Amino acid sequence: MSVTPARVAQTPEYLQQIEKLVNSSTLHGSESLCKLLRYLAQHALEHPGVPLKEYQIATEVFGRPVDFDPHLDSTIRVQAGRLRLKLADYYAAEGTDDRIIVGLPKGTYLLTFRPKPNQRQVTAEKVHRLATVSAPAKPVTLERQTDRQLMTLGLLTFSAFVLGCLLMWYVGRTTASVSPVSKAPAQMQTFWENFIFGPEDPWVVFSNGAFIGRPETGMRYFDPSHDKAEKILDHYTGVGEVLAVHELDRVFHLLHRDIRVKRGSMLSLDDAKNNNLIFIGSPAENPSLLELPGSREFVFRRVASGPRKGDLGVLNVHAKKGEPDMFLATSGPPLTEDYEVIALVNGLTQGLHTLILAGTTTLGTEAAAEYVSRPDSLQELLSRLGVRSAGDLKPFEAVLRTKVTRGVPVETQLVALRKTAP
Repeated sequence: MSVTPARVAQTPEYLQQIEKLVNSSTLHGSESLCKLLRYLAQHALEHPGVPLKEYQIATEVFGRPVDFDPHLDSTIRVQAGRLRLKLADYYAAEGTDDRIIVGLPKGTYLLTFRPKPNQRQVTAEKVHRLATVSAPAKPVTLERQTDRQLMTLGLLTFSAFVLGCLLMWYVGRTTASVSPVSKAPAQMQTFWENFIFGPEDPWVVFSNGAFIGRPETGMRYFDPSHDKAEKILDHYTGVGEVLAVHELDRVFHLLHRDIRVKRGSMLSLDDAKNNNLIFIGSPAENPSLLELPGSREFVFRRVASGPRKGDLGVLNVHAKKGEPDMFLATSGPPLTEDYEVIALVNGLTQGLHTLILAGTTTLGTEAAAEYVSRPDSLQELLSRLGVRSAGDLKPFEAVLRTKVTRGVPVETQLVALRKTAP
């Protein structure tokens, strides 16, 4: 994909636009992105159409060592993705009246410059093309002149009416399309920054536990000690996971980003290495978590002995004073209280991240997803973590306690929190 060639007369104007972007509130505080933007602009203007490599950007812009390997380090793809979204945010708000649009197409590091079309001129040209009436191909006879004139006048009147309707529709649609895009609450943008500025849309990986049997005759969890693997039924999931996916889809819609959804049994190692991941469900029903970096302070374990033997709980590895050694949901039914874990950990590849949203039951999983989807609860979490602005959020693990009424999570509290080493 080629960049727009810069004529000598245009270069100063393009550079002025770059400085306007760098000094905008959208890019304020993003020093690394501003540095990347200036570098890409200089390359695009001095070497139009010449491709840029990740290695070149990594070593010349971000000071990476000469042994930098883009296959192992996704930093440049992440930064380019962040810049791409920042440019979109700028032109949706601050830059709506700018004459030059700077873009960074997906799949390339070549910056593009293009003049913004004059909307009035575009509309006028469309109306002019629609209103143009072709001259008659053959002369008309004198005795039919009056009838033809009346017919033409009628057609023109009808055409004017239709054109008026089309013009009203077009202008209305155009006005709506250029109106500023509503922004998500600041708490959402801060918490989800690592996932909305990733190189690709994040994977949401929901649990689908391994069962034996059929719905008509009864199902139970797969037991590897005496069940055959070929009899596993792995395409069922809980109601909490379904509602959690819905919540995340709503959040990412507000953040102007899409999510990709995949069931846990279908996740591959390549998926984990190349993408930001959001796991919905505990390792008990999402075995993929057992093969990837997960929580270390709050770990899902089954009770080894006693009256609750076999029940799934959250082990408090380094319990503080006043905290239980194990967080256990009510034995039920009915379930009246559940515990869930929210954990942000580093991904398998540098620059990528994994978020775990998991309860000891499916309703706890739903509550965890709701907690990170609401501005008020996110504000509580960010305040407890000491996060004041985007970029400050570091790996952490938290435990929530949720009250459940008639199968619905109704009240959730943050009961334990740990900042973890990167």
